[in-house]
Amino acid sequence: MRISRGALLVVLAFSIPILIELRTVLGFFNIELSLTATMLIGAAVLGLIVFWATFPERNQSNATA
Repeated sequence: MRISRGALLVVLAFSIPILIELRTVLGFFNIELSLTATMLIGAAVLGLIVFWATFPERNQSNATA
């Protein structure tokens, strides 16, 4: 696991308000994003974060000394 479970929880908790505010910021530029699209984008982003966090790190033992 790349980061601890606590850090993953914090990253997920901070990403939810960012995704909500993304819809607001896009509204300033007259880009309307439906609630369904926001939820789909959010699910994809959160899924990618969880996938990245649980993917094992590359073993660096082959480095030359």
